[in-house]
Amino acid sequence: MNLTNSVALVTGANRGLGARLVAELLGAGAAKVYAASRGTAADTADPRVRALTLDITEPASVAAAAAAAPDVTVLVNNAGVLAFGSALDGDLAAFERDLRTNYLGTLRATRAFVPALARNAPSAVVNVLTLIALAPVGPMAGYSASKAAAHSITQALRAELRDRGITVLGAYPGGIDTDMLAGVEAEKAAPEMVAARIVAALAVGETVVFPDDASAGAGSVYLSDPLKLEHLLTS
Repeated sequence: MNLTNSVALVTGANRGLGARLVAELLGAGAAKVYAASRGTAADTADPRVRALTLDITEPASVAAAAAAAPDVTVLVNNAGVLAFGSALDGDLAAFERDLRTNYLGTLRATRAFVPALARNAPSAVVNVLTLIALAPVGPMAGYSASKAAAHSITQALRAELRDRGITVLGAYPGGIDTDMLAGVEAEKAAPEMVAARIVAALAVGETVVFPDDASAGAGSVYLSDPLKLEHLLTS
């Protein structure tokens, strides 16, 4: 997709990977980026950036954001939450929050913006998922499941939107060095690198991207032997 003069909207844009995605889209030539978040406003020093209040778990908030941004050609579903906990012992209320945000929130936002994306086609939806949507990590069982649901709906959306001129890109990063994983001792990719690889994949029309070295290696394992990845992540 040609990103020159595109109009993008990034959810969860006030920090971490979302903020980096805003910067990368601007660097790729976007004419405008709506930096959407439910809390602290994103940095709007660049006149091409428009701060937008958006809580993807609230239908009224999503509808208002869609009405405020009718010129969108790229929707980046980046907002998400993470609750730690195993399948048997994790807090079910926290697991439900993950599902409401990471799965239903992503779908709600996509449904709201599809009319504009179809009208402004060629256009794209980018769903920021995770490697562990494809095989779970035990201490993040609920989060993994919510992202697995988002992975499945990404596939369904790709099929439904293909004939409307809307490309759907699923991004499957590994651990990223952001606030979400603060305190977790693990290999983490720099968010600016992950954002750059996602935007590069979007620009050339890819539908799947493993945007860091760790996820690229694990992704190749998954594509050849899904059970092997499951065993690797749970060993």
